[in-house]
Amino acid sequence: MQTILVVDDDKDILEVLQYILEDFGYQVNTLSDGHYLFDKIKEHMPDLILLDIMLGNMDGRELCKDVKAKLETHNIPVILISASHSIHESFQQKGAPNDFVAKPFDIKELIGSIERQLAA
Repeated sequence: MQTILVVDDDKDILEVLQYILEDFGYQVNTLSDGHYLFDKIKEHMPDLILLDIMLGNMDGRELCKDVKAKLETHNIPVILISASHSIHESFQQKGAPNDFVAKPFDIKELIGSIERQLAA
């Protein structure tokens, strides 16, 4: 079973995503504080990370760059999720995410993106 780590500071969104993703057969770990991202990755190496851009006082785009910069995590696909950002410029930068899904997300679009990244 493939594992997805969902990182969002909104606990309601974490619950909804966990429910949806488990319904599609994924094992889901959640994290509401980006400061603990690498601790959580060490605990349970995920097959994919769904990462919110607005994480309280943190920027998910910076966390994505950190994931992509580390040798032990650079191969993990990262899908950024956000309601308020256009991130086309982020795809051109070093440490870019593998994909982006806008909130509120269409479930088919979200699952399609996850499946594409896990198959890549």
